[in-house]
Amino acid sequence: MQSISIEKITERADRMDLLYDKGNRINYLKAIEKRVSRRAYLNQKIEADKLERIREAIRHYNKLSGLSIQLIEDGSQAFNGLRKSYGMFYGVRTLIALVGKTADPHIKEKAGYFGELLILEATALGLGTCFVGASYDKKNCPCQIGADESLICVITMGPVNEKPGLREKAIYHMTHRKSIKLEELYEADMEVPSWFMKGVKAAQLAPSAINRHPVRFVYKKGEVYAYVKDTSDFNLVDLGIAKANFEIGAEGKFEYGNYGRFVKTIKN
Repeated sequence: MQSISIEKITERADRMDLLYDKGNRINYLKAIEKRVSRRAYLNQKIEADKLERIREAIRHYNKLSGLSIQLIEDGSQAFNGLRKSYGMFYGVRTLIALVGKTADPHIKEKAGYFGELLILEATALGLGTCFVGASYDKKNCPCQIGADESLICVITMGPVNEKPGLREKAIYHMTHRKSIKLEELYEADMEVPSWFMKGVKAAQLAPSAINRHPVRFVYKKGEVYAYVKDTSDFNLVDLGIAKANFEIGAEGKFEYGNYGRFVKTIKN
């Protein structure tokens, strides 16, 4: 799988467009299909060129979002011991800390949205990843958090075996519910176009806290929007993640916010 091109973001620094070009979208779609949450990492460092690729993406996404996303090469102390991680992770070394301004009304959604883009980039580079919202020691996360900032969640990242081992499989089954059916993810008052279903299918493959998938996509009177009923916990993070995947599948853009509308940018 080819790496996802980030360079063209600089030409559109006032927007959050995912669809920089057709080839880039294809690579995103491949990463969406390939991605699975991984919790057991090999005792190996990430290659320097891959780390630089992630750093480059982070620099651009921070400009676009106003977040302070940080790459931490050794964040293992946040996962040492059982007190916070409950033994759910093994061999964690590299982290991405999703930090932003506490006063930003969309901080959680942005963390999910741009965190998912970084996960897709890492997946395209052959790395394993996992969003982590609670099962780590937040106080021992070695990231920089300003007085007006909050740490929303982290992403573990690193080399993994091609297939999960028995222990990792057991943890996966412990922490995931049964996959949600496609028809449960959307509401419509008419037959939906094929591009809408492509977006929903991409969102179905998105990571979600304990696989709850609280985000619903609506197609009514020719308009599309996304929402979560409950905005507590990490549901707004899930909203950002799901919006990112939907955009890639459906080729368009969402507004920020719960019930944010979708605008199709590429006609097909």
